[in-house]
Amino acid sequence: MTTKHIGSSIITLITLLISLTPTLIKSEEGIDVLLPISLNLTVLTDPFYISAASHDFGNITEENPGAVLCPSSVAEVARLLRFANGGFSANGDSTSHSPSFKVAARGQGHSLRGQASAPGGIVVNMTCLAKAAKPAAVVVSSDGTYADVAAGTMWVEVLETALKRGVSPVSWTDYLYLSVGGTLSNAGIGGQTFRHGPQISNVYELDVITGKGEMMTCSPNLNPELFYGVLGGLGQFGIITRARIALDHAPTRVKWSRILYSDFSAFTRDQERLLSMANDIGVDFLEGQLMMSNGFVDTSFFPLSDQTKVASLVNDHRIIYVLEVAKYYDSTTLPIIDQVIDMLTRTLRFTPGFMFVQDVPYFDFLNRVRNEEEKLRDLGLWEVPHPWLNIFVPRSRIVDFHDGVIKGLLLNQTSTSGVTLFYPTNRNKWNNRMSTMTPDEDIFYVIGLLQSAGGSHNWQELESLNDKIIQFCENSGIMIKEYLMHYTRKEDWIKHFGPKWADFVRRKMMFDPKKLLSPGQEIF
Repeated sequence: MTTKHIGSSIITLITLLISLTPTLIKSEEGIDVLLPISLNLTVLTDPFYISAASHDFGNITEENPGAVLCPSSVAEVARLLRFANGGFSANGDSTSHSPSFKVAARGQGHSLRGQASAPGGIVVNMTCLAKAAKPAAVVVSSDGTYADVAAGTMWVEVLETALKRGVSPVSWTDYLYLSVGGTLSNAGIGGQTFRHGPQISNVYELDVITGKGEMMTCSPNLNPELFYGVLGGLGQFGIITRARIALDHAPTRVKWSRILYSDFSAFTRDQERLLSMANDIGVDFLEGQLMMSNGFVDTSFFPLSDQTKVASLVNDHRIIYVLEVAKYYDSTTLPIIDQVIDMLTRTLRFTPGFMFVQDVPYFDFLNRVRNEEEKLRDLGLWEVPHPWLNIFVPRSRIVDFHDGVIKGLLLNQTSTSGVTLFYPTNRNKWNNRMSTMTPDEDIFYVIGLLQSAGGSHNWQELESLNDKIIQFCENSGIMIKEYLMHYTRKEDWIKHFGPKWADFVRRKMMFDPKKLLSPGQEIF
């Protein structure tokens, strides 16, 4: 027997011993709950696994679960939830007297304030489920129009598998090392949202385990109440285990441009004009960033010979607006590329001499943030607190927001850290039946204040700045909607969901009446 086989056998034995050991966890009433051996659950209580599940990307909260479930099948998760409901044990015996406990699904743990935590309860490690998926975590259909994906799979893995068949999903987040189930539970937004909608708008079908432990398949026509509730539903109605994702022909290369503006009106006017252009002559990706003199000015995208010029432009104007666009192509669409670049050069009102273009492989473009991650990891600035603020601002008030928040608050800070995203998108690309909320205007702006508490910044100061921004919007009557939000008061959740609150509560009672799922959101 080889060393590899011996090691594998030891792991198998340890897993078996774990599964044969009854597990004690705390119920929501603070009472010890014994998970019987008959449930056949792979439950981990080692301090290493508890610690890993108690932190997230935000690095602000620490919420220890009672245990971590590393399931080898969907049925295992269903058994756990049925037992948590006190409905019946693995043997079918009535256990209605048993106290319940909280359960949260966790993918890559990229939440900011413990949204994927289950204090004293059980965190379900969805990566385990993806690794155990049969026949594979990502299965592309024979005609290449969709992929069935295990929800714990990372989007980068979906991309890698799809590209082997010459196809690709159409809507992406900027960072690909997120789980499919995680982004679909929020919305999944990025530079393609204006064209294809968020990721939740590009799903054909889901497999979900409800809070009652029922395994259900849902789509717009099959169990639509669950389907629309779960998409953007913050994990409140069920745990997504499989998603059928829309695919299209994959391009091979990308013309990627960053175009600099010193005038805010010209910047937003050009962004909004690009929103409405037809696919063939328009861009496929549209975002924007702010470069401020009191922050770190990253010039690495630009040619070495122009980096000093770019830095000087930022210092001279204090703030520069960066329009970021991309056009995808392959050998069949190559003739269009020159037309698009020419159109951008002739019609956009950017600062003369400050349009920069790179030509990169499609995969490298979509995976571009990975390079930034590796740089920050090398500097010890990745695993730091991230008190991010993501908000949607209605177009009608974007000038007021810019003047009051960007110029009035951010630019007057001693220093800023991280990236500030600033770009518009179309509301008609979102399905209002889904749980996610957007401003009630045809066009709204995605604002991401992605500051990190490294170096001289502490997260409390940055959190205080976020509070000032929210308060300014409140006082000014700017009807924003937060994204990846974390409210601790019920009245804030009621205000957030507005006209959808009644439906949200009704769906909770339908699919998770004991309110067991995703307690870290602090909605119920």
